[in-house]
Amino acid sequence: MKYKLVIFDLDGTLLDTRGDIARALNMTLKEFGIRTLSDDIVGSYVGNGAYKLVERSVSGTGREDEIPAIAKSYRQNYQDYCLGLTRPFPGVVSMLEELRSNGIKIAVNSNKPQKTSEKVISALLPGLIDHIQGQLSGVGVKPDPAGAIRCMTEFGILPSECCFVGDSEVDIMTGTNAGVDVICVDWGFKTHEFLAEKNAPVICSDASSLTELLLS
Repeated sequence: MKYKLVIFDLDGTLLDTRGDIARALNMTLKEFGIRTLSDDIVGSYVGNGAYKLVERSVSGTGREDEIPAIAKSYRQNYQDYCLGLTRPFPGVVSMLEELRSNGIKIAVNSNKPQKTSEKVISALLPGLIDHIQGQLSGVGVKPDPAGAIRCMTEFGILPSECCFVGDSEVDIMTGTNAGVDVICVDWGFKTHEFLAEKNAPVICSDASSLTELLLS
């Protein structure tokens, strides 16, 4: 078996979080009197952390000077309401179970805050993730490879024994920067065509084919 560790992105890869992210963001925008956004637009803004999500959402409204306060409110709203609509993507739970039954360690590297990452994983993927690396103070957010490197260090795994799986150009860059193989999935927030344009090395369209690839 080639891989001893698989590092997964969380939003758009393991969990469909778009509905709860959009709900919490729009709740926050309403609080500040700013126009709300569709789920699809919000999904296109996800990937670089909460602050960047808010920054993109507020851009052009004339309220850019309030971004720090808006981001603080969004983080709290999302922490409070992150489980209403979120679900694992089809086949994800069985995929993780099969990988772990074959002795592969599973980690998550997300730009979602650590506390919120732990909350959604505990509720929706209990006992299936060996290490959670969310956004922490002092650790660079993706595409900085610091989080992925911390995942490998946790298990004493070499880059040659690890694969990074994600759904965005941010994940492609993160895995590349960490020196590991990269596989993209097109069931998340980015399309197959978008990922191909971003030079994704491999693109999978369902959990079973991804499982087979990771175990081959």
